[in-house]
Amino acid sequence: MKVEEKTIIKKFDKLNSNNIPKPKLALHCFNAFWVGGLICVIGQFISDIFSQMGIPKDELGTYVSIVMVFLGAVLTGIGVYDKLGDFAGAGSVVPITGFANSIVSPAMEFKKEGFVFGVAAKMFTIAGPVLVYGIGSSVIVGILYYFLRW
Repeated sequence: MKVEEKTIIKKFDKLNSNNIPKPKLALHCFNAFWVGGLICVIGQFISDIFSQMGIPKDELGTYVSIVMVFLGAVLTGIGVYDKLGDFAGAGSVVPITGFANSIVSPAMEFKKEGFVFGVAAKMFTIAGPVLVYGIGSSVIVGILYYFLRW
């Protein structure tokens, strides 16, 4: 590259860096906070409904998790959760509904490749490592608990 080209590139990079819009970090954090909190409030509301129905307290978490994963999967399927993710960022990823989104999104993307090689194979591309490490670490903790409780 010639010296003139390098100076032109440096000038362009400097001009370009001055014109890049700065992210509104405080607004992004606020949106993530209130959307994530709203998802948790919805989960608490569902928990209160199940509690009023007489579901035992030790089973409430299971029922709420099932409903929240279902809601996250349905909202992903109809395209609402992606818009929520664009708006809220990590506020939509952290709750359990984000886990449902991470499973359903790749499955929907590869559905045209067929059920086995598309949906079933790609469903766990993102969530698979989370499941493997989660299950693996729980087995290790269970073994340690079993041997160290004596």
